[in-house]
Amino acid sequence: MNYLSIESVSKSYGSKVLFDKISFGLNQGNRLALIAKNGAGKSTLLKIITGKEIADFGTVTFRKDIVVTYLDQNPTFDPNSTVVEAIYNSDNPMLNAVRDYEAALTEFEKEYNDKTSLQLELCSAQMDKLEAWDFEAKVHEILQRLKIAFLDKKISTLSGGQKKRVALAKVLIDEPHLLILDEPTNHLDVEMIEWLENYLVSKDLTLLLVTHDRYFLDSVCTEIVEIDAAKLFHYRGNFQYFVEKKAERETMENSEIDKAKNLYKRELEWVRKMPRARGTKAKYRVDSFYEVKDKAFSKQTEEKLELGVKMARIGGKILEFDNIKKSFGDTKIVNDFSYIFKKGEKIGVIGKNGVGKSTFLNMVMNLDVPDSGNISTGETIVFGYYSQEGLKQNEDKRVIDVVKDIAEFIPLADGSKLSASGLLTKFLFPPSVQFGFVSKLSGGERRRLYLMTILITNPNFLILDEPTNDLDIVTLSVLEDFLTSFPGCLLVVTHDRYFMDKMVDHLFVFEGEGIVRDFPGNYTEYREKKEREDKINDKSIKEQINTSASFIDAKPFDKLNNLVSTKKLSFKEKFEFEELEKEIAKLEAEKLKITEDLNSATNNHEDIIKWTARIGIIISQLDEKSLRWLELSEGV
Repeated sequence: MNYLSIESVSKSYGSKVLFDKISFGLNQGNRLALIAKNGAGKSTLLKIITGKEIADFGTVTFRKDIVVTYLDQNPTFDPNSTVVEAIYNSDNPMLNAVRDYEAALTEFEKEYNDKTSLQLELCSAQMDKLEAWDFEAKVHEILQRLKIAFLDKKISTLSGGQKKRVALAKVLIDEPHLLILDEPTNHLDVEMIEWLENYLVSKDLTLLLVTHDRYFLDSVCTEIVEIDAAKLFHYRGNFQYFVEKKAERETMENSEIDKAKNLYKRELEWVRKMPRARGTKAKYRVDSFYEVKDKAFSKQTEEKLELGVKMARIGGKILEFDNIKKSFGDTKIVNDFSYIFKKGEKIGVIGKNGVGKSTFLNMVMNLDVPDSGNISTGETIVFGYYSQEGLKQNEDKRVIDVVKDIAEFIPLADGSKLSASGLLTKFLFPPSVQFGFVSKLSGGERRRLYLMTILITNPNFLILDEPTNDLDIVTLSVLEDFLTSFPGCLLVVTHDRYFMDKMVDHLFVFEGEGIVRDFPGNYTEYREKKEREDKINDKSIKEQINTSASFIDAKPFDKLNNLVSTKKLSFKEKFEFEELEKEIAKLEAEKLKITEDLNSATNNHEDIIKWTARIGIIISQLDEKSLRWLELSEGV
């Protein structure tokens, strides 16, 4: 079933052609990714598809009976609305029922009276009618997984990352037929990204997305469409398949162009020598000549990003942490942390959002000071700090002036010097862009310029805080190659698992409560080890549950209650859980009473038959209710 058709769509900005008469379609169940260099038009194409921009030529057609939801790279909300209002602002009947039920439950818990009780009863009845209890559980799971606990905050008070998570939660909750996502993993920690991967695949959603996260592409996408030189190339496979087939395509294209160039030389010689009298008769050959010429020069010389600036000399002493402690109120960032950096080390810093990774980097840069302990830096160390906030420049400043403010001429690794304009060209900023304003740069171009301003200071210790955000896959590959051969030290915080795996020798794992563990290996090796540990812990918990469940005493459930924990129960399930506890207690008491009566050796034959039948029913009911109690106890 076709959900989306793009036919002969073209878009240009002045003389710059983004794409020229491109066409592709999206069927139900497809998970398709758009890949291109920064500035090639990925986000523009998404905006054309969603109606936020108009194509110069061509048509975009959606199936009429489907719901389409779009996650913008920089989502916008009414700044005066609260988070809960932004999330529940929808025409979805089930979402409206959940919203009304949650509001009624909040009022009921604040003040119990006939009015709040009646309202909760009405909302619960509506939930029953729409069979929305599972939907409510899904809403809670999404909010919990994306760590959105700030429901009463106003949108205007949120950070960019928090807004992105709220927008992502909203599009996932809305359950559209077609979900269009622009950089969905930005501002998510690794745990959230991995959950999102599993969620999108398990729900069998139809997706159109743009992302630079290569592991995410590999796990989620089944098709990739590449925009290259204003044309479109389709690959039916994941990211790994795309890399292989793209290399094959480029090799074949280059071979065909080389053949066309050789043929062009022969045809050119013929055209020049052709007698004028035979011009009319040989028109077909002249036409063929121009076709060969077009083919021979179809591949423009591709400029490649070059990172090759000089590195300052690095001495014996680099960076030493001695019993560092840092807290904010009751929140411990690091507690008694010590480490001596060695030459050439490449260390990744991982942990959940909010555990203090950026604070740790700020302490390295002396932008923040520890509460106790000492940080000692070697005399030869030159830091290059690539912060998460990115380039902070006057929007009306010309790009070339940003570089000239640092240096007119920049020393390169080979000992030569290059002008600011020449270096900008190496960083893929042509003269037309160099003399333009910073305000005209795309997000990826700003990131590239920011990286350049750091590297030209000749650092020998690079500190990178989320360096992969907004950079295209080609630029990321060049950056990875540069960092692999970089002889200095590297300290990197990133949620890009592919980048982390390729770059680091070991990890600083921020586990919370000030605990920082030094793990010898990359991110994938750490995750594999953690999964093995989690399986062992889960097995141990299950064994304890089974052991506890085998005992029969007056309060068997108290033991179990401390051993299991998972998803939060809905109000209806909480009510059922509490009622089950009461019913089980009554049945246990009745069973005990009947057992005592049977042991009293009464001679009334009819009573014995009645009690025996009843105790059989009680045992059956206890088994059934206890099993249900165990299921619900996981959410308590």
